[in-house]
Amino acid sequence: MSAVTEPTAELVDTFGELYGHEPAGVWAAPGRVNLIGEYTDFNEGFVMPLALPHTAVAAVARRDDGVLRLHSADIEGPVVELAVDSLTPLSDGGWAAYPAGVVWALRDAGHPVGGADLHLASTVPTGAGLSSSAALEVVTALALNDLYELGLSRRELALLAQRAENAFVGVPCGVMDQMASAACTPGHVLHLDCRDLSVRQVPFDLTADGLTLLVVDTRVKHALGDGAYAERRAGCEAGARALGVSHLRDVPYAELPSALERLSDEKVRRYVRHVVSDDHRVERVIALLDAGDVRGIGPVLTEGHTSLRDDLRISCPELDLVVETVCAAGALGARMTGGGFGGSAIVLAEAADAESLTKAVQEAFAAAGYAAPRVFPAVASAGARRV
Repeated sequence: MSAVTEPTAELVDTFGELYGHEPAGVWAAPGRVNLIGEYTDFNEGFVMPLALPHTAVAAVARRDDGVLRLHSADIEGPVVELAVDSLTPLSDGGWAAYPAGVVWALRDAGHPVGGADLHLASTVPTGAGLSSSAALEVVTALALNDLYELGLSRRELALLAQRAENAFVGVPCGVMDQMASAACTPGHVLHLDCRDLSVRQVPFDLTADGLTLLVVDTRVKHALGDGAYAERRAGCEAGARALGVSHLRDVPYAELPSALERLSDEKVRRYVRHVVSDDHRVERVIALLDAGDVRGIGPVLTEGHTSLRDDLRISCPELDLVVETVCAAGALGARMTGGGFGGSAIVLAEAADAESLTKAVQEAFAAAGYAAPRVFPAVASAGARRV
């Protein structure tokens, strides 16, 4: 994939054509890939995302007349005009529900947002498990925070963006995606404690180590994923109740075997095993990175994929084919990333092997009769910002 650029000038010009005045500014917020720690965030565990260079970009102007106007450069259709006093959760507003939900969440929290004009464009691939929705939410939240001088921290903006997705759009996601978009820094992965939202920026300069992290977007989104996220979240919560803890984060890894013996439901047992072991994998990756052994995290990634495939059961044939193919072709490690049932996998590899691994995946997909995947490097990039 070619270098990702933010279409600032074009966005500003189109904003003027749409609304008849200039925007007050342009903001950007990135998508993310998660290095390790999947389905752990809503269990108050640990995650390690990094921001992508791909962003949602918004030209925005403040309004004080109670009108919210939204337009997307990426989706055919007219300007969506809404009254901020009439924003209704779960009203199925399509793509516009994400920015509208942020306005609703800000106002519901008591912040005096009187309306806005927004024109949005995004280079974050949709349906690829790379948090295109969180990028839309966070870019809207940051712009309104600046324009209305709300003084909210990145943590507060991420929580409001998460609330928009949970309560307004109706997706019971954890806070990882929004925190990654809001708080990541270039050249680092974000070690996030999803209980207290404390963060540590961990250096992750793969180029200096002669390595690359490839994203393989399978371009697949299986219908099986509909409702499956919520079902697994409910299963994890059932497991926590059965074990007498508030969240699975409170089950020590050393006590996992005995904890599993106390669970009678086979499905819940699998979910608990994945979450507790994936929290432990985050700890192992942190230790390896702190020790300077970046290559050593490869097998941990592959181990994580096995858990996602066999215990959480959110992989699919295309994702499994990516992991099997690249590991056989010499990658250091690989796993699916994101919510599953399609989307993307990440591949840790020697930089010199990137081309041959990409070719191996493309040939494997062609042989299986799958559509050609999209492959590009994940470079740890900046979080949300004014452009």
